[in-house]
Amino acid sequence: MTVAVTGAEGFIGSHLVEALAAAGHRVRAMVQYNSFSYWGWLETLSPEVMAQVEVVPGDVRDPRSVRGLMAGAEVVYHLAALIAIPYSYAAPGSYLATNAQGTLNVLEAARELGTPRVVHTSTSEVYGTARTVPIAESHPLQAQSPYSASKVAADKLAESYHLSFELPVVTLRPFNTYGPRQSARAVIPTIVSQLAAGERRVRLGALDPTRDFTFVTDTVAAFLAVGRAPVGSVVGRVLNAGSGEEISVGDLVRLIAEVMGEEVEVVQDEARMRPDASEVRRLVCDSSALRAATGWRPCVPLRQGLGVTAAWFLEPGNLARYKTTVYNV
Repeated sequence: MTVAVTGAEGFIGSHLVEALAAAGHRVRAMVQYNSFSYWGWLETLSPEVMAQVEVVPGDVRDPRSVRGLMAGAEVVYHLAALIAIPYSYAAPGSYLATNAQGTLNVLEAARELGTPRVVHTSTSEVYGTARTVPIAESHPLQAQSPYSASKVAADKLAESYHLSFELPVVTLRPFNTYGPRQSARAVIPTIVSQLAAGERRVRLGALDPTRDFTFVTDTVAAFLAVGRAPVGSVVGRVLNAGSGEEISVGDLVRLIAEVMGEEVEVVQDEARMRPDASEVRRLVCDSSALRAATGWRPCVPLRQGLGVTAAWFLEPGNLARYKTTVYNV
């Protein structure tokens, strides 16, 4: 098939492109236009993978750009988004423009083009702090940050286009994905990159929140599963993807230190703390609906995934891409 991916240059997007190419698909990969012809993490993929990939510079905020990417694609995986929660406090308008308007542009293009399937990417952050656990898709949506609000808007646009126009869209809602290539704005690469750079006093925000972590190859497998599943089993649905296991940030630090064989002292940095009412205190996933619909299930245990992630960061060429002494908002 010919498939299109927005946000292809990012962490999950680049892994998805890699997996789609390995499966033999022709991949049309949108990267955000820039004057440096920089393709993000796609720059690191092998020539064999990139031989299957057409890189399309563009911008999801521009309808013509989106329509050009999607023309002729049988499946569109929409991952493009601004994702850093702290920066959403400073620039909420840009989150609305990219995450909500960008999604609207994808949905409208799919409606005009008759795209057979759109896989829209949500986030567990739309649930806010868990009221019931594990969190099923029926859990109330709570926008505890401007980022979360922009993603709630995007998810509801996807829902509305299915109900209003019978658009064949499925919303995948991953919980906390981690692995090689992830930005240091996320907690695991923040910890691992500091330790890999020789720091033993790791600077972090709140230590008590819990998260449900899924290794990136498992998240990518969830995308592939909903992209391939029979129409009746997934289209029009929101489906969670997560491990079903939670760990506090404090316990996570200790586990990473153990995996990397290092002693660590945690320094809480006020600059890294979310406003109290904005902090999501607990996330743990119920992915039973996705498992029943597609047979997907996570395969990589947290300790194993952390080992792979740490090994990647310990490669000097990879670590050199990170500014470990700078707080990455």
